[in-house]
Amino acid sequence: MDELSPKPILDGELLRAFAAFAEVRNFSRAAKQVGLSQPALFERVKRLADHVGSPLYEKEGRTLKLTPTGVRIAAFARDMLTRAGQLTGELQGQTAESVTIAAGEGAYLYLLGPALSRFVASERALLRVLTRGGPSACEALQSGEAHLAVGVFDIVPRGLVAKDLLRAPLCAAFAPYHPLAKKRTVKLTELAGERLILAPEGQRQRDIVGRAVASLGVPVAPPVEADGWPIMLAFAAAGLGVAVVNGICRPTWGAVLRPIPELGEVTYRLLLRRDAPRSEALERLVSLVQEETGRPRAPE
Repeated sequence: MDELSPKPILDGELLRAFAAFAEVRNFSRAAKQVGLSQPALFERVKRLADHVGSPLYEKEGRTLKLTPTGVRIAAFARDMLTRAGQLTGELQGQTAESVTIAAGEGAYLYLLGPALSRFVASERALLRVLTRGGPSACEALQSGEAHLAVGVFDIVPRGLVAKDLLRAPLCAAFAPYHPLAKKRTVKLTELAGERLILAPEGQRQRDIVGRAVASLGVPVAPPVEADGWPIMLAFAAAGLGVAVVNGICRPTWGAVLRPIPELGEVTYRLLLRRDAPRSEALERLVSLVQEETGRPRAPE
């Protein structure tokens, strides 16, 4: 009979060790979290990889990155530990749950505030927030570090479920005394002579705006770099240049926002893991986010 039994590859202690490593991608820091020496934690992660028969992480430059198998095992480990904690709590008469959301700074500032406020005011569940933009938010969801993610995701990775929340135009932001402030919309050609305020190199919107402006075929001054919507709006309001921001931004610091129709719109989505268990608290948070963003969707 024993020969027919599945190999016990998913030992709880190995999973706990790997869940800690997956969160920080550093053996020393993960070892401290679980009260092990670094060699002991490394040995447990290695044993788990040997049991699975596939590497769980790999080097990427000077950092460590989870492999696809590692992402799946990390998600399973976190789900298992969460369920174990919930069961223990129920047996001890403690029913508090926790929900973790991953989103970028802009989504928290301009989109999610009302939903999160309502959630913490009405729920006993503990809300954890991770500030992760774009691909990083997806990675946190796939590995089980987060229960849901919100942001602009052009491609929805396999295994995730997307719920559209709202569409927002790309907008030019400038000081109220700027000549373009008198217009209802801004043409791309009108940005040709402006100094642009853009995100740092490598960020998605920098690429979109850079390609669009380059297509005009005119010399462009070096941009003013600003990391995050608030500082971009502050620079624009101060007259340092014209920023290009998502339309969910509120015109703070006195900045004026006008849509740029030629740049189109972006779609904000809420992502969930298709195979992950969904607690009542998670379903409630999903419902509140959909309700507050104005585009409710029927449950999957």
